[in-house]
Amino acid sequence: MSTGTLPSAHAACPSGRHRARALGIPFDGTPGRWNAITDVPGVEVGHVTLVEGDAVRTGVTALLPRGRDAVGTACAAGSYSLNGNGEMTGTAWIEETGSLTLPVCITNTHAVGPVHRGVIDWVTDRHPALARQWLLPVVAETWDGYLNDINGPHVRPEHAVAAIEAVVHGPLEEGSVGGGTGMNCYGFKGGSGTASRVVGYGPDQYTVGALVQANFGERRELTIAGVPVGRHLLDDNPLEDGDWLAPGGAGSVIVVIATDAPLLPGQCKALARRVPMGLGRTGTTGGHFSGDIFLALSTANPGALASTFPAGEPTADDYDTLRSIPWGRIDRFYEAVVQAVEEAVLNALVANTRMTGRDGHRTPALPHGRVRELLGGDHDT
Repeated sequence: MSTGTLPSAHAACPSGRHRARALGIPFDGTPGRWNAITDVPGVEVGHVTLVEGDAVRTGVTALLPRGRDAVGTACAAGSYSLNGNGEMTGTAWIEETGSLTLPVCITNTHAVGPVHRGVIDWVTDRHPALARQWLLPVVAETWDGYLNDINGPHVRPEHAVAAIEAVVHGPLEEGSVGGGTGMNCYGFKGGSGTASRVVGYGPDQYTVGALVQANFGERRELTIAGVPVGRHLLDDNPLEDGDWLAPGGAGSVIVVIATDAPLLPGQCKALARRVPMGLGRTGTTGGHFSGDIFLALSTANPGALASTFPAGEPTADDYDTLRSIPWGRIDRFYEAVVQAVEEAVLNALVANTRMTGRDGHRTPALPHGRVRELLGGDHDT
């Protein structure tokens, strides 16, 4: 398949780097306009990438479900942890109320604190009335200590502020950008990836989008379009063949699912529980040293699920009203999650180049030519 047969945003990132479809990798389902989580109306994503000297390879990714101006307007939300060797702040409150009102940020494991502070700083500046109550930002992480000086104070609150200010609604850069800058996936250079699916529902159409920070999986596990390519790409794997001490597959994966379909909080949680099925299509078995934590949200029903200090006694109209997809018709949304997550992971791998970081540690990029050969030629399975 040539890139000329694809919409430009499906074949390449804004920078021109190939996405997975440009390699002829087949995928199920119908993607949205940009094949990105930003196909969901209102969703905006921004990156701040920090590459400095020989040892800083990190950054921050910010996602705003309703854009900068509508921070504070609740979305239905639910989270799920496949393996808890990781962190996503704010999930206790999401579990309690089923709602999300603040930006979501993703960074490295040891930068959760400054990014959390940065979100509070941004909200205090841009939405002071909201900040006068309380703020429980959602900040998630994966571990980039192989390539990045993770113990150094390189990510600061102002980087979270800058990532929020950088959000866009449109095509997104992928690979070694934002929080994904220093991440590895299946022994190759990993990082940030995204994809979307359009779901028809009677006369309506909705979009399900996935944003992935991919930092998981052993090389031998990698599977693309059902082909176990990883077992044929075992050479040049410094993460597992050198003197590095971490077990293969360590590192973590964060996934954010967004949709404009009207869903209840429990239905959002059910979407988050389907994320592992999309990850599993790429080969992972979910290692103990990988924190695999997922968040799903719905931008429908604005005005509902608010939790702010009450003023006066309730009136006759002081009720929430939510419209939702019936549980018996939710399966096609589960399918969209699985499809979008699978493609987002592969986009993170394909839209990448090799990277050298701290102490000379090196991660190779997924070899595009060999992947094409393995998907199109004869090989042992």
